[in-house]
Amino acid sequence: MSTILIVDDESKILEILSSYLSKEGYHVMTAENGREALEIASSYPLELIILDLMLPDMTGEDVCMEIRKTSRIPILMLTAKSSEADRITGLEIGADDYLVKPFSPRELVARVRAILRRIGDYQSLSDIVELGDLMVSLREKNVTLKGKPMDMTPNEYRLLTTLLRYPGRTWTREELVEEVWGLDFEGSDRTIDTHIKNLRQKIEKDPRQPVYIKTVYGLGYRIDNHDKTRG
Repeated sequence: MSTILIVDDESKILEILSSYLSKEGYHVMTAENGREALEIASSYPLELIILDLMLPDMTGEDVCMEIRKTSRIPILMLTAKSSEADRITGLEIGADDYLVKPFSPRELVARVRAILRRIGDYQSLSDIVELGDLMVSLREKNVTLKGKPMDMTPNEYRLLTTLLRYPGRTWTREELVEEVWGLDFEGSDRTIDTHIKNLRQKIEKDPRQPVYIKTVYGLGYRIDNHDKTRG
């Protein structure tokens, strides 16, 4: 049973979302402020956090950034802010998806299912994936190059593991946007190009002649069949 933490200072929202998610078979925990949320997140094994941005003691953005210092747990942000800039900011600091209030509880449940399904796809890979000098530990959620830990943003990590799911497959920009940011991302799909460029700067010896992440001109990107995996 997946455990989900809902963080919101509105008791009615906590009650409604807890009811819907419990009916879907999820184990639900709740917090009404950021400090309580951080305490729960550090003390319990969670599969997903639903995080409101307007909290009484600290912002949801600050909670998200604090969690991201030690964890890649999926975070679905709830907010009354509807501008594209606000959504992009939330995604860039580490959110996995973004839902604007008011919303349908059924839509939220669908988002939760989609996020957990994507995470399940990543977890179905072998624990350790090696590509030459590059090693990705899916259990520990870290990446090393020649044994040296690589500092990656959550979005860069999700982009890399998405490409790893099907070595040799060409992913279009639109597919990568949907996998990494979700269906409602309203930024340009060229955002992927920026993240690919940043990834290559970190993992490629010569980013202009990439060994790992290949460009398929006119289509998108792929990672060629990796050297080996260890379960």
